[in-house]
Amino acid sequence: MKLKIAFVTALMLAPTVSLAMGCSHGKEKQAMSCAEGTTYDSATHACLPVST
Repeated sequence: MKLKIAFVTALMLAPTVSLAMGCSHGKEKQAMSCAEGTTYDSATHACLPVST
């Protein structure tokens, strides 16, 4: 009987634990990295050669 209560309690708490990451889960931004001699252009979302 105690095992059954523990199992049901664990099932009830599972959604709460999964939501603990917050609303931004999956929306993290990753920094863009470009090859040497290029720079990131936010307008075109691409790496462009650096003109000197």
